[in-house]
Parts: sequence; structure tokens; C-alpha cells
Amino acid sequence: MLEIYIDGASAGNPGPSGIGLFIKGEGHHLQISEYIGETNNHIAEFTALVRGLEEAKKLGATLISLRSDSKIVVASIEKSYVKNEEFKPFLAQAQTLIEDFELFFIKWIPEKENRAADALAREAIQKKQRTK
Repeated sequence: MLEIYIDGASAGNPGPSGIGLFIKGEGHHLQISEYIGETNNHIAEFTALVRGLEEAKKLGATLISLRSDSKIVVASIEKSYVKNEEFKPFLAQAQTLIEDFELFFIKWIPEKENRAADALAREAIQKKQRTK
């Protein structure tokens, strides 16, 4: 089983934003830190979700356990619904990707259990700010 920890971060709302992915299992141990431009924290969280699922697909994983400290992301996947129009394309994209896995689990975790992904998301913002 592939374990994927995701997080999004924004320096401002909106502001410079980044995503962090910590992926382990099935012989993989990946840390991904990407700057995603100027957006808000919720968009960053949904972007991290989609990016994590895309990475799992690239790795050929079939059993996925995804963890996030974003209640809105976890609830959206569990309920297959999101009220905010801005988030609907992310939910649709995530649902399409999830269909490709034999088993998919998503779990909300407290921030203290998501420190690795959080650090990667913040690192992406800091790198971008240093290069300005």
C-alpha cells in the first residue's frame, strides 16, 4: 500500500502558495515540494490532493491510503460533494483519478501528524521567495 501525506500552504490568502507530498510504501520514499503560484490555502490543499493522486498513478500503485489535515478536502472526497464552485474541478479530477485504484482510503489527520508534507509545502514558498 502506498501512503500519501499531502498539504498545501499559502503565505497570505491569497498569496504565494506551495504543495508538499510525502509518499512512502511499495519501495518508494518520495518528497515533493512544488510552488503553485498565487492562490489561497484551500486551492493549495486541493492541488496537493490531485498532484498526490497523479503521482500515485505514475508509480503504478493500486492500493492508496491518502492523509490530509484539510477537513474540507477529506469531507469533499468522502461525500463526493463540494459546495464551492471554485473547488468542483479539483473534486472531479480527483474522483476520476481515484477510479483507477483498486482500493482508496482517505483520512483526516491532525497537523502534528502531517509535519513532513507541511514542511515541504512551506519549503516551496520559501524557495520561490528567495529567488525573487
